[in-house]
Amino acid sequence: MQLQSLAPTCFVTGQPFVEGQRVASFLMRGATEEVVRYDLLESEQSKFAVEGNVACRWVQVFKPRKANENPERDLKLNTETLFIALADPANEPSAENTRLLQFMALMLERKRVLRPKGRTADGTKNIFEHAKTKQLYEVEAGELSPEFFIQVQQQLSELVGEPKRPAAGTPPA
Repeated sequence: MQLQSLAPTCFVTGQPFVEGQRVASFLMRGATEEVVRYDLLESEQSKFAVEGNVACRWVQVFKPRKANENPERDLKLNTETLFIALADPANEPSAENTRLLQFMALMLERKRVLRPKGRTADGTKNIFEHAKTKQLYEVEAGELSPEFFIQVQQQLSELVGEPKRPAAGTPPA
């Protein structure tokens, strides 16, 4: 899935972001059925009118691009980059983000991108180590029930669309 890179200006105010400001990013499916990313100052969230269902949201500290940086590298959104963005400790946990993080951690563990490292002392979070960077991430431990997977499927359908259903009378492959 292709995604726009971090915008240089606030979607709500139009003001350019300044290094060190907290920027909230929203990922949703727009009216044209394409995935849209909105970046705005965290302080301006109350003025942001959501046009559709928010699939996920994260906050990051704004850093201007360096002259020699390759912006194309950040454009492709994949499970690993979305996980790293959502797992950032600066993000406030929400039910939607926690659910996505739990699901992506499962996927990335199967691909050996993340390695399980046990649980936190209080037992409420699973600890994962990112194979490349050796950075540790804590993900809320939860019950992987059928309801959990139904909610994840609904959330992911906001990003990638509904799965195609076979035509009536056509046997499934």
